[in-house]
Amino acid sequence: MTEWITNTMTGMGYVGIALLMFLENLFPPIPSELIMPLAGFTVAQGKMQFIPAVIAGIVGTVLGALPWYYFGKGISEARLALLADKYGKWLTISAKDIEKANGWFNRHGAGAVLLCRLVPGVRTLISLPAGVNNMPIIPFLLYSTIGTALWVLFLTGAGYALGNKYELVDQYLGPVSKIVLLSLIIWFGLWLVRKQMAKRGN
Repeated sequence: MTEWITNTMTGMGYVGIALLMFLENLFPPIPSELIMPLAGFTVAQGKMQFIPAVIAGIVGTVLGALPWYYFGKGISEARLALLADKYGKWLTISAKDIEKANGWFNRHGAGAVLLCRLVPGVRTLISLPAGVNNMPIIPFLLYSTIGTALWVLFLTGAGYALGNKYELVDQYLGPVSKIVLLSLIIWFGLWLVRKQMAKRGN
C-alpha cells in the first residue's frame, strides 16, 4: 500500500494527492493517515510546496465525499420508512424511529458533518446520512471543507515534522480508528438492547 501511494504521488504530484484522497473516500481501507503525512514528508524534502499539497488533499477529499452523499440522497425517507416497517422488527426499528432520527440529524447535521471529518474511522461514513437526510449541498460542502481542511492540515503538518518517520502518524491513529468504530458498534448494540427491553416492559 505504501509503495503504491508513494509511486502515485511521485508520478502525478499534486494531482496524485487529490486522486488518492478521492479514492480514500470511496474505499476507506486506503488510509488518509498515510497519504497526507507522506505528502508532508515530500514537502520537507523540497519536492513539493505545503499549501498546494494541502489544497490538493482538501479538493480530493471533498470530491470523494460527493458519491456517498448522492447515494444517500437517492434513498428517500419514505423508502427508508417502508423498509423499516417491513423488516425493521428484526432490529426493533420502526418508521417512527426513522422520523425521529431524521429530525435529530436535521437539527445537528451541519455540526455532525464538520466534527466527523476530524474523526478517524467515520470521516467517510458521515456523507451517507447527510445525503439520506437531504442536507442541502451548500452547507454539506461548506462544513465538509472546513472539517477536511483541519484534518488535512494536521496530517500534512505531522508528516512534515516527522520527516521520514511519517508512517508513525498512521501507526498512532490506526488504533484510534478502531476504538472509534468499536465504540459506535457498542453504542448501537446498547441502544438496540435498551429499546428491546423497553418494548418488553410495555
